[in-house]
Amino acid sequence: MADPVASSDLFAWVILPLLIFFFRICDVSLGTIRVIFIAKGLKYIAPVIGFFEVIIWLLAIGQVMNNISNVACYIAYGGGFAAGTLLGMTVEEKLSLGTVVVRVISNEDITGLLLFLRAHSFGVTIAEGEGSKGKVKIILSVIKRQDLDEVVRGIQHHLPGTFYSVEEIKSVAEGVFPEKKSRLLFNHRDPFGFFRKGK
Repeated sequence: MADPVASSDLFAWVILPLLIFFFRICDVSLGTIRVIFIAKGLKYIAPVIGFFEVIIWLLAIGQVMNNISNVACYIAYGGGFAAGTLLGMTVEEKLSLGTVVVRVISNEDITGLLLFLRAHSFGVTIAEGEGSKGKVKIILSVIKRQDLDEVVRGIQHHLPGTFYSVEEIKSVAEGVFPEKKSRLLFNHRDPFGFFRKGK
């Protein structure tokens, strides 16, 4: 027959902390994604994520408050917060949401890179500037974040060693982008089709 004291200790010091750790991973990763979505203007998805985030957080904090003398619960709570933050950022990177502006500054021949970008239907703006070593060409291209790896590979191939920077953009309109299907299941600006023509 199982020892009830041993079973109680197993739950209090192993199973319960693991549950709290799991709950915290879930709610913090959802919170991290929610904040990132808000920053990117995904206003229809963020509230839904926030709903589940708060419910899971209540489950976690409720268990901690019911076992306030259990040090393992505190450790699990803090560890879940750290792991959830990392997981949330990792998920956001994998989703590749939003748009970025890529800025390339070079004093070399940029013809190859321009042909590459235009061949892949990326919008390009070129300006002239003055660098520390003389005149330079500045290439600006606003792209979908999911296309960033492809653009960076093109830069490194055609202008190896040149300076470039990548900056987040909250919103963009009337840009030139490659014709690709969105990775999202619906339009984040109007996910339920309320404002589509003909409705």
